[in-house]
Amino acid sequence: MSAQTLSRRVDSLEQRMDLQEQLSDRLDGIESQLLRLGDEVRAEFSAVRAEVSAVRAEVSTVRMEFRGESMGIRGELREEIRAGDEETRRQMRMLHEDVIARLTLIRDGRLHERSGATDRPSRRTKR
Repeated sequence: MSAQTLSRRVDSLEQRMDLQEQLSDRLDGIESQLLRLGDEVRAEFSAVRAEVSAVRAEVSTVRMEFRGESMGIRGELREEIRAGDEETRRQMRMLHEDVIARLTLIRDGRLHERSGATDRPSRRTKR
C-alpha cells in the first residue's frame, strides 16, 4: 500500500471518528432534553390531576347546593300549588252554589207559573 493511500484512509477514519464524537455529544444532549421533557410532562400531569380533583370537588359542592336549593323551591312550589288548588276549590264551590241557587229560582219560578200566580207572561213558546 502506498503512503498516500494509507494517509487518506487515516484522515477518513479521523473524520469519521470526529463525526461519531459529535453525534455522540448531540445524542447525549437530546437524551438529557428528553429526560427533562419527561420530568416536565410528569409535573404538568400531576398539576392537571390536582386541578381536575379540585374541579370535581367544586362540582360536587355545587351539586349539593343545587339539590338543597331545588328541594326548597320544590317545597315552595308545592305550597303555592296547594294554595292555588284550595282557591280553585273555593271558587268552584261558590259557582256550584250559585248554579244550585239559580236552578232553584228557575224551578220555583216554573212552579209559581204553573200555579198561575205570576204577574208576567210565560216565556214558553208554542211548539
